Amino acid sequence: MKSFCSTKKSALALAVLLVCLAVKAAETFTPGELWPDNRGQHIQAHGGGILKVGDTFYWFGEDRAQNLDWRSCHVSCYSSTNLADWKFCGDVLNLVAPTNFGRRMILERPKVFYNAPTKKFVMYFHMDNGRYQAASVGVATCDTVNGDYKFLKSFRPLGHESRDIGQFVDDDGSAYLIFEDRPFGFRIAKLSDDYLSVEKEICLIPEPMEGGALVHYHGLYYVLGSELTGWNANPNKYATAKSLAGPWSEFKDIAPPEKNTYGAQSTMLLKIVGTKTTSVIFMGDIWKPETQWDSRYLWMPIEIGGGKMSLPEPHKWSLDIATGEAKIEK
Repeated sequence: MKSFCSTKKSALALAVLLVCLAVKAAETFTPGELWPDNRGQHIQAHGGGILKVGDTFYWFGEDRAQNLDWRSCHVSCYSSTNLADWKFCGDVLNLVAPTNFGRRMILERPKVFYNAPTKKFVMYFHMDNGRYQAASVGVATCDTVNGDYKFLKSFRPLGHESRDIGQFVDDDGSAYLIFEDRPFGFRIAKLSDDYLSVEKEICLIPEPMEGGALVHYHGLYYVLGSELTGWNANPNKYATAKSLAGPWSEFKDIAPPEKNTYGAQSTMLLKIVGTKTTSVIFMGDIWKPETQWDSRYLWMPIEIGGGKMSLPEPHKWSLDIATGEAKIEK
């Protein structure tokens, strides 16, 4: 009897452990709230992008912390295996303005690609002077994902103005840069084989939009952007196409227009492919221009498919990275 009871208790303990592990597998997110890192400090990765290396996600963004030297621009890096709990890896780029950019330089929306042939990590970012007249992209490289990135060059892609940028890697591994070319619209361009330059234009989408983001889902491309209203939120819109070259559908609201995308601006559409399903996460910034260090993040799973895409009203939600299942709490 003693042996039977012991076995029964062990089985019960194992069952409880498995239930706990199952619960833990689904990490929770609370859009718009302070998002502490492993140090307990609000994450500083604004206008950012995500790169997955192995089982680890790396989040790069603008470090706008209060105590930083205003004479240089900082790109932060965080790592996570579940997208909810983030470890601060440090500022991987600390760039002082080159002489031709003047005393006040702007660095926005850093995005990192991994180039397998060269084994280099390549960072692109919007690089500008204080009057937003340079309208260029900057490029920096590193041998490790969270190491010390070295500034390489700045240029106007294919001779066009470039302000807000976005990144996209297609299912076949091809890498693309999305950039705003005011007043013409925003362009999708393919990177060179080494990712160090822009090789050719794929498409000009003649819409006055910024914050461009792309995702390929069930045979359709979905492009997303925000209107040109500076720091102020506006109704983000999306369009679809069977090819990156277009033709693209008319743009439609991703959320009720009176909600102004719930105060957020798009920065990336992150696709999570799991064992059971594929979820697409809207990554947006809730900007606070007067207290930029306190700017928040709005991450939500979007409803997508059949040429339609909508952003639900923000609520607490959970994500199981392994299965790809996202669940919104009502």
